[in-house]
Amino acid sequence: MKYGIIGTGWIAESFIKGVRLKTDSVITAVYSRTEEKGGAFARKYNIPAVYTDLDAFAGGVFDAVYIASPNVLHYSHSMKMLEAGKHVLCEKPAGVNPDEIRMCIKTADEKNLIYAEAIMYMHSPVRNILRCALDNLGRISSARFDFTQLSSKYPAYLRGENPNIFNPALATGCFMDLGIYCVYPAVDLFGMPEKVEASSIFLDTGADCSGSAILNYGDKIISLTYSKIAQDYAGSFIYGDKGTIEIESISKLINISLIDNSGKKTCLRGEDSKEEIMGFEAESFESFAAGLRKEEYELLHRRMIEVGELMYKIRQISGIKFLKEN
Repeated sequence: MKYGIIGTGWIAESFIKGVRLKTDSVITAVYSRTEEKGGAFARKYNIPAVYTDLDAFAGGVFDAVYIASPNVLHYSHSMKMLEAGKHVLCEKPAGVNPDEIRMCIKTADEKNLIYAEAIMYMHSPVRNILRCALDNLGRISSARFDFTQLSSKYPAYLRGENPNIFNPALATGCFMDLGIYCVYPAVDLFGMPEKVEASSIFLDTGADCSGSAILNYGDKIISLTYSKIAQDYAGSFIYGDKGTIEIESISKLINISLIDNSGKKTCLRGEDSKEEIMGFEAESFESFAAGLRKEEYELLHRRMIEVGELMYKIRQISGIKFLKEN
């Protein structure tokens, strides 16, 4: 497969490394708003074509596009690339709201193209290990999924700057950036909740910087916590009457252990590099484009919509709004 890349940030770099590690695909083009950034990125990763015009990029010679632009542009960039006949792998969140996700899925289906969200959890083979491990827990009564990671951009904010990640004009913030990694396993493992409670803390830019949500399933409570102004080292947990599953990183699904009621700890999965994990995304996406794993592709679309709906509901409850929304 030949890829075009939109974006020149660290996540795009990780994706390129993952593609080259796990597949035989090639990166043939990159789009950036400036020739300077695009050229430097292309030289670093030996990419032959650089575009600063999005329409010209859409006409480039490649099969698929990996989109790593700011959140607020995910929908418009995805639609433009789909209309140009390209498969699309869009960084999370695929859309600011579920309607955007539905429209992209509809357009892709109509054009016989693949449209997928680049969410590590859903593309990782470790997901199935985690799902199977639930059978060892007995009756599950609660879980805590946490992604609390001190942002490298927080010092810039404290200096009075307005980094992209803390700028609501770009549909960013803690929940969209980190909280989504907690919502996905909750929905995938336990379905949609019966009741939702949520709250957030906001910076003076209007961006949420920390928050939590309580998902009530009637027979279990799932708590989600996420923050970009603190650092967690405890990880995430799923609790049952026969044991506990401990997950060091809910985003990357690494260092997962099963602890039985005697205290015995069994490692279910160790650590994969970020490049390997991004490579899983590329492998999964390319299998979909090849017409394989159709049931998993359809499941991914259902999860994308469900997660989009739940995230929109949590945002409404906790007061997270973006500038383009009323």
